[in-house]
Amino acid sequence: MNNSYESPFCTRYASPEMQYLFSADKKFTTWRRLWISLAKAEMELGLPITQEQIDELTAHQDDVNYDVAREREKACRHDVMSHVYAYGVQCPKAEPIIHLGATSCYVGDNTDVIILRDALRLVAKKLANVIALLRDFAVQYKDMPALAYTHLQPAQLTTVGKRATLWMNELLMDLKEVEYRVSTLQMLGSKGTTGTQASFVELFEGDDEKIKALEEKIAKDFEFDSVVPVSGQTYSRKVDANVLATLSGIAQSCSKFANDLRILQNFKEMEEPFEKNQIGSSAMPYKRNPMRSERICALARYVMVDSLNPAFTSATQWFERTLDDSANKRIAVAEAFLGVDAILNIMINVCDGLVVYPKVVEQRVMKELPFMATENIMMSAVKKGGDRQQLHEKLRVHSIAAAKVVKEEGGENDLIDRVCADPDFQLKKEEINAILQPKNFTGRAPKQVEEFVASQVNPALERYQDMLGEKVSLSV
Repeated sequence: MNNSYESPFCTRYASPEMQYLFSADKKFTTWRRLWISLAKAEMELGLPITQEQIDELTAHQDDVNYDVAREREKACRHDVMSHVYAYGVQCPKAEPIIHLGATSCYVGDNTDVIILRDALRLVAKKLANVIALLRDFAVQYKDMPALAYTHLQPAQLTTVGKRATLWMNELLMDLKEVEYRVSTLQMLGSKGTTGTQASFVELFEGDDEKIKALEEKIAKDFEFDSVVPVSGQTYSRKVDANVLATLSGIAQSCSKFANDLRILQNFKEMEEPFEKNQIGSSAMPYKRNPMRSERICALARYVMVDSLNPAFTSATQWFERTLDDSANKRIAVAEAFLGVDAILNIMINVCDGLVVYPKVVEQRVMKELPFMATENIMMSAVKKGGDRQQLHEKLRVHSIAAAKVVKEEGGENDLIDRVCADPDFQLKKEEINAILQPKNFTGRAPKQVEEFVASQVNPALERYQDMLGEKVSLSV
């Protein structure tokens, strides 16, 4: 349809897998699985429910009659009860026991937690693929000297691979945070209208053990270790706030990577992949714009701002529950996941085809290296009998003069020529050139790459080995 709004997350950005997790099919078939689980557990604990009723519910678990539910909701103005009705139409024998003892949040909130878990696992898989690609890149370029920057001004040297470990390290922090969120998720369980389980006290005639066993059985059906110990009608909305804070963290890390790459592309040291027929600009045919990195930054900004929504929702829940969470929650949580999914899709695509220009990297290093090597030059001159204090002052003066040539005259850095021409240094050009070996100025960068990959990255990726190697082709 071209005459109504469609979310760009669906048409341009998010993957089919993530879109499915927030689809109507995922939501309502999970509701039905929860109703089946509840009825089965109630039957096993002695309530008058038959296997025939369970079988009937199971037979219609996946064929949701949406048309009946939609028509019913127009009349009753309640989404859960409209689906209870629609399910009952398909399952006339089981209709009397559907949703027995439950409140709306039994299906709504438990489904939300299941989706959170599944979506976080998908995020973790994609994060692992990004980290694996950057790992391979870092190892490949661990020895290549490159300018490092503080305040976006040339500082000492690093290596191309060492810089990649900085990106990896933050993404690794994000991966561990995602894993923590998955490990601590709990189902709401069957808590009733205000969290007191009063309806189940009535159904099981006050038998506490059966009421607790009911929740344990439901949790086991959905592969959760536990349910929340206490709640109002809903699970605490801090869960959503914490999960979206984690997604915001991923957006922050990816935006930092993409911003760095955009600057490096301006320096012509590195760039993102550029397709054979890609057009960089409608007006300037020569341009190779970093559009993928720019898109990462744009989507990251959206996710970071979106993460405030559940924080405010959590802060404004009254007593046992209030419904002003619902409309905001269903948009904010879904779009944060869709946004991060889109970001990680682009990250995989970009990191799988990063381009390095070694000659440019080396050229930029050599333009700045004479300034960085002044201390080494001074020490060599002192060894030949020079006065350290006098040489320091001379190097300061020569450096200012050389910088003036570069900045004001547009010339080349002639610091080395100035030092060679100064008899107080007693150094020949070949002696200084021997000092000016970039690899002598990268410190432990290559070893840091090796150690980081061996001690941190590879162990973290072990559990994802069967999920690595994902390729993403961006159509737009």
